[in-house]
Amino acid sequence: MKKLTIWLTAIAMAGALTGCARTAPITQVHTTIGTGHTQDQVKKAILKAGAERQWIMAEAGPGLIKARQQSRGHDAVISIPYSATGYDIKYADSRNLRAGGGKIHKAYNRWVRNLDKDIQLNLSAGANL
Repeated sequence: MKKLTIWLTAIAMAGALTGCARTAPITQVHTTIGTGHTQDQVKKAILKAGAERQWIMAEAGPGLIKARQQSRGHDAVISIPYSATGYDIKYADSRNLRAGGGKIHKAYNRWVRNLDKDIQLNLSAGANL
């Protein structure tokens, strides 16, 4: 009986840990910028934040930046459409981040939140852009 209790406890613990998955809904960022910034300033703020966070940034056309984050065998690709009034950070693709069903590894969301925070900090510093 004691062994049965130990096994049932172990199975219950394993089930509980499975429920604490490392995936979360994909973070979608839509940020509105107050007046006083040009589209070029927004672009520079995005590129600077990306460089600071080790994103590989590339202009993909007017008002659009593509970015890639690579970390320990994990890759994420995002697109960042922007204007003088705001920007979005949109999931585009990934590798080894368990993406599926609108969910992705929590690391992706952390990378995106940090990038968004740094873009906002760069915009608030404004004068250095």
